[in-house]
Amino acid sequence: MGRPIKSRKVEFVPHIRRFTPSKESSTDIQNYEAEGICLKLEELESMRLRDIEGLTQQECADTMGISRQTFQNIIATARKKVTTALLEGKALSIRGGNYRFDFCRLRCKSCNRVYEIEYMRDRNICPICSSQRVVCKRKTEECTDWCSK
Repeated sequence: MGRPIKSRKVEFVPHIRRFTPSKESSTDIQNYEAEGICLKLEELESMRLRDIEGLTQQECADTMGISRQTFQNIIATARKKVTTALLEGKALSIRGGNYRFDFCRLRCKSCNRVYEIEYMRDRNICPICSSQRVVCKRKTEECTDWCSK
């Protein structure tokens, strides 16, 4: 059994989650839907922190709560996906990944404790009592579309 995946802290939630190339024919656009590239939320966050905010890799890693090497791997993958989408004219959608928000809290219905997501398994299983009766503490406007609970 491998190590549990540690979630990456994400501070930015995009309102636009899909980018499609513009083509003359509608059949071309349908083909792009099938051939799209999925950019994970933490990959977008890595590019935002490094390329837009101008933080160093270590500062980015600290902000996301991960090691510098993990940050380097994430941003390399993200840049490759974006470049591929641009050069090959593929649709790009932003969804999924191993992330958590600072504003999200989960509550276990069994032990009634409130906790933050640290590892991806914490989304479905309470880290305190191992119950699967986990719900979102508060559905905020920021997380309604992203929260899985």
